[in-house]
Amino acid sequence: MRRRRAGISDVLFGEGTALFALILVIIVVSIGGVLFYQSLPTIREFGLNFWRTKTWDPIAENFGAFPFIWGTLYSSFLALLIATPISLGVAIFISELCPYWLRSPLIFLTELLAAVPSIVYGMWGIFVLIPFVRDVQSNFPDSLRVLPIFSGRGYGVGMMSAVLILVIMVIPFTSSVAREVLKAVPVAQRETAYSLGATRWEVTKVVLHYARVGIVGAVILGLGRALGETMAVTMVIGNQPNASWSLFAPQYTMAAAIANELVEATTPLHVSALIEIGLVLFIITFFINVL
Repeated sequence: MRRRRAGISDVLFGEGTALFALILVIIVVSIGGVLFYQSLPTIREFGLNFWRTKTWDPIAENFGAFPFIWGTLYSSFLALLIATPISLGVAIFISELCPYWLRSPLIFLTELLAAVPSIVYGMWGIFVLIPFVRDVQSNFPDSLRVLPIFSGRGYGVGMMSAVLILVIMVIPFTSSVAREVLKAVPVAQRETAYSLGATRWEVTKVVLHYARVGIVGAVILGLGRALGETMAVTMVIGNQPNASWSLFAPQYTMAAAIANELVEATTPLHVSALIEIGLVLFIITFFINVL
């Protein structure tokens, strides 16, 4: 009788947890389905040109999302390029090198950065980061200004400000996950390396090799955070639908375009275009996480 009751409990437990997992799948599929259905007007009107063209004119109802796609990917990957070594350095120091008395305060401060609201980062960017970028650009030598990547006027608002604020917002997520991954590496891996005469740096390389898959996951999590960031980037990037290599030119992202224009959209095609931008962002985020 007890075995039978245990069997029934096991079945209910297994089916219940499977149901919870299925709910997550249903939510993801339903989000994609709703976005696709609401985007059908612009999909029929523009097709793949919506992804490729640069014109965004709500008055003439001519919509091309390439500047928003470019701004999102450009800012996110630049932020990831800068934030990844810093995040890994923080994670390695806390998990491998940090004195015990300093470890808890550093962990607390790192996680506190992740808890700061996006709007606060945006306000800090306006009052501190934008003047800093403006001063940096004004002191650039003329020999560098001729390069496309450093061209543009010295407004302060632009791609560089957005990248720097994304770096600050990505670091706590990537470093926290990477720290937990390094913490999960068995102590036997370290002890074996030390017993063979390895130095601390060589032991750290062994630990990084063992945890490489989890570290890649931490980096991808940071990239997902950068792709979806809205308010802080909106406040410092300049919000101009231009696709440019310049770090100082005002540009736009997909999330910022939706946040700025969805409430003010007056025509069904304009609303559909903004929803399709959300669909494009959903697709890009999905495939990056699959990779």
